Amino acid sequence: MTFTCESSNLDDYLEETTEVDSGHFTIKDLAAELYSQSLNEMDYVKTTFEFVRDHISHSWDIQSSRITCRASEVLFFKEGICYAKSNLLCALLRCQGIPAGFCYQRLTLGDTPDTGHVIHALNAVYLNSIGKWIRLDARGNKSGVDAQFSLEEEKLAFPIREVYDESDYPVIYTKPNIKTINSLLQNTDCTTMYLHGLPSSL
Repeated sequence: MTFTCESSNLDDYLEETTEVDSGHFTIKDLAAELYSQSLNEMDYVKTTFEFVRDHISHSWDIQSSRITCRASEVLFFKEGICYAKSNLLCALLRCQGIPAGFCYQRLTLGDTPDTGHVIHALNAVYLNSIGKWIRLDARGNKSGVDAQFSLEEEKLAFPIREVYDESDYPVIYTKPNIKTINSLLQNTDCTTMYLHGLPSSL
């Protein structure tokens, strides 16, 4: 499908916000470390994506009750759900001057439509070297989930199943959606939030 940018100004995809605290010293230190290990912009994006995907646990996968939100908080505790992990990946990319935004999917909570629908967050990044946006899903891989950095074709965590009324939202947003942030801020137990407290639409 064709994706559209919420803003035509790439600088809007570099902004520091409360949740995307790219100026925090821990974010800056990690970004500098990962950048020093990278060959170029594209290699940094791939390395950073894989760091967030593989080294930050998805809270549901480890059955943690902790809820994280701000990028620096996600990095400190090394866990978060997709909303939180997308904040961290965005902050690490923006810290190095790489435009990054937020994308969303409407998915079933479980494997069948009767489990209800939830909003899933992922990122889009603008690669200056090829002049295009690509989507990346740092949710974290597990059995049945294999998200990868790919320029040829998207390899996201979850393919859209239209028969289950799942869908891609076509906009690349400059900031995380307020409904997703409110879920993180207004709940106190992650496992309960994951089952009953996530938005079903934007």
